[in-house]
Amino acid sequence: MNREWLARGLVIVGLVIAIAIPAYGWWNNSHVPLIHARMAETGGWTPENFSVETGQALSLKLTSDDVTHGFAVGKTDLPAVDVIPGEITEVTLVFDEPGKYTYYCTRWCSLNHWRMRGTIEVTGTSTNPDPADPPLYVKLGLDIDSVHETPVIPSQMPSAWRGALLNQAVSDEYKSRDYYLSHTPAEFWSALRAEPGRDGLSDQDVWDLVAWVWRMNTNDEELRIGNELYAANCAACHGENGDGQGVFADTFTSKPGSENSTHDLGSEILPPVDFTGQSGMLSASPAHLQGKIIRGGMGTGMPYWGPIFTEDQTWALVAYLWTFQFNQEVNSNGSTQ
Repeated sequence: MNREWLARGLVIVGLVIAIAIPAYGWWNNSHVPLIHARMAETGGWTPENFSVETGQALSLKLTSDDVTHGFAVGKTDLPAVDVIPGEITEVTLVFDEPGKYTYYCTRWCSLNHWRMRGTIEVTGTSTNPDPADPPLYVKLGLDIDSVHETPVIPSQMPSAWRGALLNQAVSDEYKSRDYYLSHTPAEFWSALRAEPGRDGLSDQDVWDLVAWVWRMNTNDEELRIGNELYAANCAACHGENGDGQGVFADTFTSKPGSENSTHDLGSEILPPVDFTGQSGMLSASPAHLQGKIIRGGMGTGMPYWGPIFTEDQTWALVAYLWTFQFNQEVNSNGSTQ
């Protein structure tokens, strides 16, 4: 009799386990949020806000209701994943530091693609209690909305290689990272031009020296990263060649509220900046450019990338923007040309 009851008990336990495992899987799966991705004009991410504690796994399921989107979390090393119509993509996120993280679409799905952003509020105790420093443009007190132009422009594209061949001594102050970040190329040109002993140099020679010093403040890896960031996030508006003629540029030239415009009346949408324009770019410092990237154009159509890019990424992007003004190619042996 005892053996019979024992056998029945084992059968009952087996049935309970057989039922419980699928039930738990269903319960657990049903509690994983399903995020629907749509172009920003028709809704963006839904839902778009989540909260989680540090160290706690946040599992998400993603699907697209229209076109292929991408999913990534700003200021993290988490790889981007594709979100494909009619399919479910699952991701699990774990955050070590508290804060508000922004997730975003990585594919140019529409003109307002950059508006496809959501937030993940991470709570908990920080292991890095030191507050973040304000951006350099804030420290320097720069007005990044001011119109800045310089009449001092080179007759041809300055070359870092030609500048290096001039064999002209440049003080360590001018070659320093601090000077580079906080001064414009035009200011540096004027300072060099005014120095005694450079009378034998033409104005173009001095511009080549500027290009040389600007190139010394970056490296191949930083330019590679900047190139990738520009292609993925900037070229659609500013153009692959930096001339402001990207595939979406025509939309910005239409008046708000017109048939060809996707913007509302009363907005201040402006055409994308032409990074090949000498007067404006040569009168902008790296700190100024980084400020524009971080804060955006405040209603002009320029998105804000502060929640997306790390500080190193913003400086890499700034370094790449100078390639539209200066020839910064290098020889096969690694020297500047």
